[in-house]
Amino acid sequence: MPRVLLLFSDGLDSLLSGLLLRDQGIEVIAVRFITPFFGWHLKEDPSPFENKIKELGFSKGLIKDITEEFLEILKNPKHGYGCLANPCIDCKILMLKLAKEMLPQVSADFIATGEVLGERPMSQNRQALELIEKESSTKGILLRPLSAKLLPETDVEKRGLVDRSRLLAIKGRKRTEQLSLAKEYGIKEIPTPAGGCLLTDPIIGQRTLEILKRGFPLTPDTVKLLVLGRHYIEENFWLVLGRNEEENKKIVAIANGKFPLYTLSEPAPILALIQGEVEEAKLFEVLVSRSKKARLALSEGKKVSLLKV
Repeated sequence: MPRVLLLFSDGLDSLLSGLLLRDQGIEVIAVRFITPFFGWHLKEDPSPFENKIKELGFSKGLIKDITEEFLEILKNPKHGYGCLANPCIDCKILMLKLAKEMLPQVSADFIATGEVLGERPMSQNRQALELIEKESSTKGILLRPLSAKLLPETDVEKRGLVDRSRLLAIKGRKRTEQLSLAKEYGIKEIPTPAGGCLLTDPIIGQRTLEILKRGFPLTPDTVKLLVLGRHYIEENFWLVLGRNEEENKKIVAIANGKFPLYTLSEPAPILALIQGEVEEAKLFEVLVSRSKKARLALSEGKKVSLLKV
């Protein structure tokens, strides 16, 4: 039985690609690459992914943290950023390179993705698809089932591992054909088409560009803080402030002695100094600005002190 390693984003396109191949009698192994910018919730609780794999009838699901590799391309993507800080082309090349390395480990014959010709202007036009295939060195073993009939025949099809006649010729940004196919498969919960990358979020994307511009370090720890809380970024420092108790706990857990933490003698959020040197007066000002109880205490003439956690 042929075996495919499917790049699974939990989006509708990759889901349908896997089902099309499954229905040809191909064993589907789905790999979900994660970083703090996408899929990170599975780090703590992989059960939604595991349940989805069983529900779809795929043989196996793998979760792989690629944060360190991803950060290297995020800092200086060869093919630039998308709408914000998203290095889409470089990201896809990275994932395919890693998937190719995994093929012997999982005894898979080829790789499949949910890419659709013309669906995304930057990363899924014909030129971009050819570039991604070339730079990831996956020519011949990379199959895009949803648009396969609009693309050159792959070695996988020529060898008879996949029946090309049962693949599709979808193109463009409309999801009419995908939604129709989802209905045929009885898929009731339709995933959103956005892809789920936080680097396309207006706030987090702009924040990331600002951090890159100022040359602050992006490490596995700092990016975990980057997607949390309220941020204060100036020329010489970078602060992150928890917005609720849940974020306060996460900030403390991530900091774990690596970053200085502060709060106030009156109830206040947790503040982490990620980078730079800041006068205590500034730290005090930021914390008071986000604590009603601290401001009330000061208005009543009470003493409020800055505390190191």
